Amino acid sequence: MAKHGKKYRQAAAETDRARQYTLEEAVQFIKSHPMAKFDETVELAFRLGVDPSKSDQGVRGTVALPHGTGKKVRVIVFADGPAADAARAAGADEVGFLDLVTKVQGGWTDFDIAIATPDAMKEVRKLGKVLGPRGLMPNPKTGTVATDTAAAVKSFKAGRVEFRMDRNGNLMVPIGKRSFEPSALVENAQAVIDSVRAARPATAKGIFIKRCTMSSTMGPGLHLTVRDVIAV
Repeated sequence: MAKHGKKYRQAAAETDRARQYTLEEAVQFIKSHPMAKFDETVELAFRLGVDPSKSDQGVRGTVALPHGTGKKVRVIVFADGPAADAARAAGADEVGFLDLVTKVQGGWTDFDIAIATPDAMKEVRKLGKVLGPRGLMPNPKTGTVATDTAAAVKSFKAGRVEFRMDRNGNLMVPIGKRSFEPSALVENAQAVIDSVRAARPATAKGIFIKRCTMSSTMGPGLHLTVRDVIAV
C-alpha cells in the first residue's frame, strides 16, 4: 500500500471524516492546503445510486464550466468538406476523415475530445475498440456528434467537460485548478452538481447521488453536505 507524504497526513488529520462540508468550506480547505508544487486539479467524485449492470441506468453528459477547466483541451474532429473547414477555423487541434480514422486505428490518442459529424460516424464507429475504453467515442448525448462542428469545438475549448459513470457507479469530474478564485471553483462545482443531477436516469430509484467528495490531485477528500448534492 502506498504511503502518504507528510503534507497529506497533516491535511487529513485536520479533516473530519464524519463532517459534511459546504462547497465554500471544501474549497477554502483545499485553497489553504497546497499538496504539491504544481497547480493541482480540483475534482468532484460522485457515488451514484444506480445499478451499473443495467444499460438504461448509465449516466453520462456534458457540462459547460462557467470558469473553464484551467487546462488546454485538445480537440480533434472527424469531418470533411465545409464541416472540416469550420472546425479548423474554430481552433480544432486536428481535423480529418479517413486519414484521421487510420491514424487513430494505429493507436494515436493524444487528444482529450473527439468530435464527429453524423456522416463521419459510419467510419468512426470502427474505432470503438480504441476510443471506447478511453471514453473518447463521439456520442450525440454528449454533444460530440454534431453538424455544427465550429460550435462544438468552441464549446469544448471554452471549458465544456464530458462526464461518464464507470462500471462501479462512480463518476469523477474536474472543476478547475487550485489556483482559481474560490468563487470560481464554487460556481464550477455547482454547475457540475446540477448537470449530474439532471442526468439522472428515469429508471433510477431512491437517492441518486449517495455521496459527493471534493479533493485536489494530491489531497484528501472532503465529503460535501447532503443539501448541496441531493435533490429533495
